[in-house]
Amino acid sequence: MVELSCKTKYALLALLELAAYHQKREPLQIRQIAEKQEISDRYLEQLLATLRRGGLVKSQRGAKGGYLLAREPWQITLLDVVECLEGLESSTPEGSPINTAEKAVVQEIWQVIDDNIKRQLQKYNLQTLSEQCYHKQRTDLMYYI
Repeated sequence: MVELSCKTKYALLALLELAAYHQKREPLQIRQIAEKQEISDRYLEQLLATLRRGGLVKSQRGAKGGYLLAREPWQITLLDVVECLEGLESSTPEGSPINTAEKAVVQEIWQVIDDNIKRQLQKYNLQTLSEQCYHKQRTDLMYYI
């Protein structure tokens, strides 16, 4: 199973929080996001700075300042987030020449795996994740007798 780093998980939580407030066009402050998602303020500040440099969020200065999504939620894919934070490099072995059938097969398989991972990450965006969160919250609130 592919495991996301804590950095990416926390960034996704922060981005989902920003996506939930996106329609209001009101920035969220770091402490608001940190408190709701139980993330350290300082760590979140670093993550948001990276996401800002990557063009996924923008900051607004002032007393009512904070962070906003830089694009519409449906325009920010998981691939965008992972590439911004992790640099999603190809895991195909490089450097050594492919001089055996075994090396060629291994390289071909890793390329297929890389392509599949990128394709799956491209399928999901902040809008679809926000909708899934909304439906999950509504389902969790239902009481059964």
